[in-house]
Amino acid sequence: MTFKTQGVCCREITVDVQDGIIKEIAFSNGCDGNLKGIAQLAKGRKAADIIPLMTGIKCGPKATSCPDQLAAALRMME
Repeated sequence: MTFKTQGVCCREITVDVQDGIIKEIAFSNGCDGNLKGIAQLAKGRKAADIIPLMTGIKCGPKATSCPDQLAAALRMME
């Protein structure tokens, strides 16, 4: 699934979840190293475990962040 982000530098997040397990995550734009790190940490884990960890994280003065947007994408897939 491709999720169009809002309020962050990353334009979209592509997520592959199979049987509740995150198989792949790819962020388009944004802070490359940080987003690759987030993707690696989440891969192989249950989406249901990642959602509460990422929900509500803010990026500076912004109301959201790339991790928060990832949580939103995963919630849509439940």
